[in-house]
Amino acid sequence: MRNGRLGRLGGGIGTALGVGALAVGALAMAPAAGAVEPQSATLSFDCGTYGSGTATLTAAQDGTSATIEVSTSAITAPIDIGAGSVNSTLTLAKNGSGTTDFTGKSNPAIPAGGAVSTGPLTGTVAAGDSLEGKSLKIVVLGLTVTCNATSAQSPGPFVF
Repeated sequence: MRNGRLGRLGGGIGTALGVGALAVGALAMAPAAGAVEPQSATLSFDCGTYGSGTATLTAAQDGTSATIEVSTSAITAPIDIGAGSVNSTLTLAKNGSGTTDFTGKSNPAIPAGGAVSTGPLTGTVAAGDSLEGKSLKIVVLGLTVTCNATSAQSPGPFVF
């Protein structure tokens, strides 16, 4: 009878170890990246003589590295623009005081008359950072276009 109890106890320990191993495995497979909220936001930009319109910002985070992609109807391409030929700097208000820049040169090909898309633009974040778009500077074919936000980011700032 004693062996029967020991056998059941051993089976219980084995089951507990198996469940523990599954839990550890699930944690190991979970992404290490923090979650940015919201993942997408909009705001309005005024680009002076180049136009004005709405921009959509899409953010992603992997630890302290973050990316933001920008698509805006505020600027359209006068001619076909090749992939990787637009230098972009997105300046964001950081935690209510100061700013941080996300930069990059990773635009897709943009056809003449098409809305400008750029990114991913890369930057560094810390846990709890709150970032809201303020301006976008685009340099293409030697021409610099600066767009300033004319609205608050909606639904709100990115929180990393």
